[in-house]
Amino acid sequence: MEKVAICEVGARDGLQNQPRTVTPAVRAELVRRLAAANLRNIEAGAFVSRRRVPQLDGSDAVLKLIGPLPGVRLPVLLANQRGLESALAAGARDVTIFTGATDGFVRSNIGCTVAESLARFAPLAAQARGHGLPVRGYVSVCFGCPFEGEVAPARVLAVTRALLDMGCWEVSLGDTIGVATPAKVREVLEALLQECPAHVLAGHYHDTYGMAVANVVASLELGLRSFDSSVGGLGGCPFAPGAAGNVATEELLYLLHGLGFDTGVDLDAVCAAGEYIDGQLGHESVSRVRQALRARRS
Repeated sequence: MEKVAICEVGARDGLQNQPRTVTPAVRAELVRRLAAANLRNIEAGAFVSRRRVPQLDGSDAVLKLIGPLPGVRLPVLLANQRGLESALAAGARDVTIFTGATDGFVRSNIGCTVAESLARFAPLAAQARGHGLPVRGYVSVCFGCPFEGEVAPARVLAVTRALLDMGCWEVSLGDTIGVATPAKVREVLEALLQECPAHVLAGHYHDTYGMAVANVVASLELGLRSFDSSVGGLGGCPFAPGAAGNVATEELLYLLHGLGFDTGVDLDAVCAAGEYIDGQLGHESVSRVRQALRARRS
Protein backbone atom coordinates (compact mmCIF):
# COMPACT_ATOMS: atom_id res chain seq x y z
CA MET A 1 0.00 0.00 0.00
CA GLU A 2 1.48 3.36 -1.04
CA LYS A 3 2.15 5.84 1.74
CA VAL A 4 1.10 9.49 1.93
CA ALA A 5 2.65 11.82 4.50
CA ILE A 6 0.58 14.37 6.41
CA CYS A 7 1.85 17.51 8.10
CA GLU A 8 -0.72 18.45 10.74
CA VAL A 9 -0.85 22.26 11.00
CA GLY A 10 -3.80 22.71 13.35
CA ALA A 11 -1.80 23.72 16.42
CA ARG A 12 -0.02 26.49 14.47
CA ASP A 13 -1.65 27.53 11.20
CA GLY A 14 -5.01 26.42 12.51
CA LEU A 15 -4.89 28.63 15.61
CA GLN A 16 -3.19 31.75 14.26
CA ASN A 17 -6.41 33.31 12.97
CA GLN A 18 -8.80 32.27 15.75
CA PRO A 19 -10.62 35.03 17.65
CA ARG A 20 -10.13 33.14 20.91
CA THR A 21 -6.57 32.59 22.18
CA VAL A 22 -5.88 29.35 24.01
CA THR A 23 -3.10 28.78 26.53
CA PRO A 24 0.19 27.03 25.82
CA ALA A 25 -1.05 24.15 27.98
CA VAL A 26 -4.07 23.66 25.71
CA ARG A 27 -1.92 23.87 22.60
CA ALA A 28 0.51 21.31 24.01
CA GLU A 29 -2.34 18.97 24.90
CA LEU A 30 -3.69 19.27 21.36
CA VAL A 31 -0.29 18.27 19.97
CA ARG A 32 -0.09 15.29 22.32
CA ARG A 33 -3.55 14.12 21.27
CA LEU A 34 -2.69 14.47 17.58
CA ALA A 35 0.51 12.50 18.17
CA ALA A 36 -1.55 9.80 19.90
CA ALA A 37 -3.50 9.54 16.61
CA ASN A 38 -0.15 8.59 15.04
CA LEU A 39 0.43 11.84 13.19
CA ARG A 40 4.21 12.03 12.84
CA ASN A 41 4.70 15.64 11.69
CA ILE A 42 2.85 18.24 13.78
CA GLU A 43 3.48 21.98 13.70
CA ALA A 44 3.92 22.99 17.33
CA GLY A 45 4.08 26.78 17.13
CA ALA A 46 5.81 29.82 15.71
CA PHE A 47 8.47 32.27 16.81
CA VAL A 48 7.02 35.37 15.20
CA SER A 49 5.81 38.79 16.34
CA ARG A 50 3.59 38.37 19.40
CA ARG A 51 2.00 41.72 18.53
CA ARG A 52 0.94 40.57 15.06
CA VAL A 53 0.12 36.95 15.94
CA PRO A 54 -0.78 36.90 19.65
CA GLN A 55 -2.46 33.50 19.31
CA LEU A 56 0.97 31.85 18.98
CA ASP A 57 2.75 33.65 21.79
CA GLY A 58 4.33 31.23 24.25
CA SER A 59 5.48 28.68 21.69
CA ASP A 60 8.58 28.09 23.82
CA ALA A 61 6.31 27.01 26.65
CA VAL A 62 4.35 24.77 24.28
CA LEU A 63 7.51 22.87 23.31
CA LYS A 64 8.49 22.40 26.94
CA LEU A 65 4.99 21.27 27.95
CA ILE A 66 4.70 18.73 25.13
CA GLY A 67 7.58 16.72 26.49
CA PRO A 68 9.25 13.85 24.63
CA LEU A 69 7.33 12.40 21.69
CA PRO A 70 9.67 9.85 20.11
CA GLY A 71 9.39 9.65 16.34
CA VAL A 72 7.31 12.84 16.02
CA ARG A 73 8.55 15.94 14.22
CA LEU A 74 7.50 19.18 15.91
CA PRO A 75 8.42 21.99 13.49
CA VAL A 76 8.10 25.63 14.47
CA LEU A 77 7.76 28.57 12.09
CA LEU A 78 10.46 31.25 11.95
CA ALA A 79 10.25 34.82 10.66
CA ASN A 80 13.74 36.15 11.37
CA GLN A 81 17.03 35.73 13.21
CA ARG A 82 15.47 36.45 16.58
CA GLY A 83 12.94 33.70 15.93
CA LEU A 84 15.70 31.20 15.20
CA GLU A 85 17.52 32.12 18.38
CA SER A 86 14.32 31.73 20.41
CA ALA A 87 13.55 28.41 18.76
CA LEU A 88 17.02 27.06 19.53
CA ALA A 89 16.74 28.23 23.13
CA ALA A 90 13.39 26.45 23.44
CA GLY A 91 14.88 23.19 22.18
CA ALA A 92 13.24 23.11 18.74
CA ARG A 93 14.46 20.29 16.50
CA ASP A 94 12.62 21.18 13.28
CA VAL A 95 11.91 24.56 11.69
CA THR A 96 9.98 26.02 8.78
CA ILE A 97 10.49 29.25 6.86
CA PHE A 98 7.98 31.01 4.69
CA THR A 99 7.61 33.42 1.83
CA GLY A 100 5.13 33.90 -0.99
CA ALA A 101 4.84 33.99 -4.74
CA THR A 102 3.88 37.70 -4.88
CA ASP A 103 5.36 40.88 -3.50
CA GLY A 104 1.91 42.06 -2.41
CA PHE A 105 1.38 39.14 -0.07
CA VAL A 106 4.91 39.09 1.32
CA ARG A 107 4.79 42.84 2.04
CA SER A 108 1.52 42.34 3.92
CA ASN A 109 2.96 39.46 5.92
CA ILE A 110 6.59 40.35 6.70
CA GLY A 111 7.05 43.80 5.20
CA CYS A 112 9.40 43.09 2.29
CA THR A 113 9.47 41.84 -1.28
CA VAL A 114 9.78 38.21 -2.32
CA ALA A 115 13.43 38.75 -3.28
CA GLU A 116 14.18 40.45 0.03
CA SER A 117 12.52 37.61 1.94
CA LEU A 118 14.64 35.03 0.14
CA ALA A 119 17.77 37.03 0.91
CA ARG A 120 16.70 37.14 4.57
CA PHE A 121 15.94 33.44 4.85
CA ALA A 122 19.00 32.05 3.04
CA PRO A 123 21.43 32.69 5.93
CA LEU A 124 18.72 31.72 8.44
CA ALA A 125 18.26 28.35 6.75
CA ALA A 126 22.03 27.83 6.66
CA GLN A 127 22.31 28.58 10.39
CA ALA A 128 19.43 26.26 11.25
CA ARG A 129 20.94 23.45 9.21
CA GLY A 130 24.30 24.15 10.84
CA HIS A 131 22.64 23.42 14.18
CA GLY A 132 21.32 20.15 12.79
CA LEU A 133 17.74 21.35 12.29
CA PRO A 134 15.88 20.21 9.15
CA VAL A 135 14.28 23.16 7.33
CA ARG A 136 10.96 23.02 5.50
CA GLY A 137 9.79 25.84 3.24
CA TYR A 138 6.41 27.39 2.56
CA VAL A 139 5.37 29.32 -0.54
CA SER A 140 2.08 31.13 0.01
CA VAL A 141 -0.44 32.33 -2.60
CA CYS A 142 0.77 29.89 -5.26
CA PHE A 143 -2.60 29.72 -6.99
CA GLY A 144 -4.01 33.21 -6.44
CA CYS A 145 -3.23 36.30 -4.38
CA PRO A 146 -5.65 38.66 -2.58
CA PHE A 147 -3.48 41.61 -3.61
CA GLU A 148 -2.31 40.69 -7.12
CA GLY A 149 -4.86 38.21 -8.41
CA GLU A 150 -3.62 35.53 -10.82
CA VAL A 151 -0.16 34.10 -10.13
CA ALA A 152 1.97 32.81 -13.00
CA PRO A 153 3.37 29.29 -12.44
CA ALA A 154 6.83 30.59 -13.35
CA ARG A 155 6.80 32.81 -10.25
CA VAL A 156 5.92 29.85 -8.05
CA LEU A 157 8.66 27.78 -9.64
CA ALA A 158 11.30 30.47 -9.09
CA VAL A 159 10.53 30.79 -5.38
CA THR A 160 10.26 27.03 -4.89
CA ARG A 161 13.60 26.51 -6.59
CA ALA A 162 15.20 29.17 -4.35
CA LEU A 163 13.93 27.44 -1.19
CA LEU A 164 15.17 24.07 -2.37
CA ASP A 165 18.55 25.62 -3.17
CA MET A 166 18.68 26.87 0.44
CA GLY A 167 18.49 23.26 1.58
CA CYS A 168 14.78 22.92 2.40
CA TRP A 169 13.98 19.22 2.46
CA GLU A 170 10.43 19.91 1.28
CA VAL A 171 8.48 22.90 -0.01
CA SER A 172 4.79 23.26 0.77
CA LEU A 173 2.75 25.00 -1.95
CA GLY A 174 -0.01 27.08 -0.42
CA ASP A 175 -3.42 27.91 -1.83
CA THR A 176 -3.60 30.50 0.92
CA ILE A 177 -6.97 32.00 0.01
CA GLY A 178 -8.46 28.77 -1.30
CA VAL A 179 -9.22 29.92 -4.84
CA ALA A 180 -7.55 27.05 -6.70
CA THR A 181 -9.42 24.49 -8.78
CA PRO A 182 -7.97 21.18 -9.96
CA ALA A 183 -7.22 22.76 -13.34
CA LYS A 184 -5.13 25.51 -11.72
CA VAL A 185 -3.40 23.00 -9.46
CA ARG A 186 -2.44 20.91 -12.46
CA GLU A 187 -1.17 23.98 -14.31
CA VAL A 188 1.12 25.01 -11.46
CA LEU A 189 2.31 21.51 -10.56
CA GLU A 190 3.05 20.57 -14.16
CA ALA A 191 5.31 23.63 -14.40
CA LEU A 192 7.09 22.78 -11.15
CA LEU A 193 7.49 19.09 -11.91
CA GLN A 194 9.54 19.91 -14.98
CA GLU A 195 12.34 20.96 -12.62
CA CYS A 196 11.43 19.64 -9.16
CA PRO A 197 10.81 16.00 -8.22
CA ALA A 198 7.41 15.29 -6.72
CA HIS A 199 8.89 13.98 -3.46
CA VAL A 200 10.13 17.46 -2.44
CA LEU A 201 6.72 19.10 -2.93
CA ALA A 202 3.69 19.18 -0.64
CA GLY A 203 0.18 20.51 -1.15
CA HIS A 204 -1.31 23.03 1.29
CA TYR A 205 -4.91 23.71 0.29
CA HIS A 206 -7.38 25.99 2.04
CA ASP A 207 -11.05 25.19 1.60
CA THR A 208 -12.60 28.61 1.02
CA TYR A 209 -14.59 27.45 -2.03
CA GLY A 210 -14.85 23.79 -1.04
CA MET A 211 -12.20 22.72 -3.54
CA ALA A 212 -9.47 21.49 -1.18
CA VAL A 213 -10.22 17.76 -1.42
CA ALA A 214 -10.57 17.97 -5.21
CA ASN A 215 -7.21 19.76 -5.33
CA VAL A 216 -5.63 16.98 -3.29
CA VAL A 217 -6.92 14.44 -5.82
CA ALA A 218 -5.43 16.45 -8.69
CA SER A 219 -2.11 16.57 -6.84
CA LEU A 220 -2.15 12.83 -6.16
CA GLU A 221 -2.68 12.18 -9.87
CA LEU A 222 0.50 14.14 -10.60
CA GLY A 223 2.55 12.23 -8.03
CA LEU A 224 2.48 14.34 -4.85
CA ARG A 225 2.48 12.22 -1.71
CA SER A 226 2.68 14.87 1.02
CA PHE A 227 -0.07 17.21 2.21
CA ASP A 228 -0.73 19.70 4.97
CA SER A 229 -4.04 19.62 6.82
CA SER A 230 -5.62 21.00 9.95
CA VAL A 231 -7.72 19.12 12.47
CA GLY A 232 -11.32 20.20 12.13
CA GLY A 233 -10.49 22.49 9.21
CA LEU A 234 -9.08 25.14 11.53
CA GLY A 235 -7.12 27.90 9.89
CA GLY A 236 -7.01 31.07 7.88
CA CYS A 237 -4.32 33.66 7.39
CA PRO A 238 -4.41 37.02 9.22
CA PHE A 239 -2.42 38.57 6.37
CA ALA A 240 -4.53 37.28 3.46
CA PRO A 241 -8.07 38.70 3.34
CA GLY A 242 -10.66 36.06 2.56
CA ALA A 243 -8.62 33.04 3.62
CA ALA A 244 -10.70 30.27 5.19
CA GLY A 245 -9.49 27.18 7.00
CA ASN A 246 -7.21 24.45 5.73
CA VAL A 247 -8.47 21.17 4.39
CA ALA A 248 -9.66 19.26 7.45
CA THR A 249 -7.42 16.38 8.50
CA GLU A 250 -10.55 14.28 8.92
CA GLU A 251 -11.55 14.91 5.28
CA LEU A 252 -8.03 14.26 4.03
CA LEU A 253 -7.80 10.96 5.90
CA TYR A 254 -11.22 9.80 4.72
CA LEU A 255 -10.21 10.56 1.14
CA LEU A 256 -6.77 8.94 1.31
CA HIS A 257 -7.97 5.81 3.09
CA GLY A 258 -10.83 5.49 0.62
CA LEU A 259 -8.36 5.67 -2.26
CA GLY A 260 -6.26 2.92 -0.71
CA PHE A 261 -3.32 4.99 0.55
CA ASP A 262 -1.56 4.26 3.82
CA THR A 263 -1.26 7.22 6.22
CA GLY A 264 -0.74 5.29 9.45
CA VAL A 265 -3.13 7.74 11.14
CA ASP A 266 -6.15 6.82 13.27
CA LEU A 267 -9.13 8.83 11.97
CA ASP A 268 -11.23 8.28 15.11
CA ALA A 269 -8.40 9.57 17.31
CA VAL A 270 -8.03 12.65 15.11
CA CYS A 271 -11.77 13.27 15.50
CA ALA A 272 -11.38 13.06 19.28
CA ALA A 273 -8.51 15.57 19.21
CA GLY A 274 -10.70 17.84 17.11
CA GLU A 275 -13.52 17.62 19.63
CA TYR A 276 -11.07 18.65 22.32
CA ILE A 277 -9.79 21.79 20.60
CA ASP A 278 -13.25 22.80 19.39
CA GLY A 279 -14.41 22.69 22.98
CA GLN A 280 -11.54 24.92 24.01
CA LEU A 281 -12.25 27.38 21.20
CA GLY A 282 -15.99 27.32 21.76
CA HIS A 283 -17.07 26.58 18.21
CA GLU A 284 -18.34 23.76 16.03
CA SER A 285 -16.09 21.97 13.58
CA VAL A 286 -16.57 22.48 9.86
CA SER A 287 -15.43 18.89 9.21
CA ARG A 288 -18.31 17.06 7.56
CA VAL A 289 -16.50 13.76 8.02
CA ARG A 290 -16.40 14.26 11.77
CA GLN A 291 -20.05 15.31 11.81
CA ALA A 292 -20.99 12.22 9.82
CA LEU A 293 -19.03 9.86 12.03
CA ARG A 294 -20.53 11.46 15.16
CA ALA A 295 -24.04 11.01 13.74
CA ARG A 296 -23.32 7.38 12.89
CA ARG A 297 -22.11 6.66 16.40
CA SER A 298 -25.15 8.26 17.99
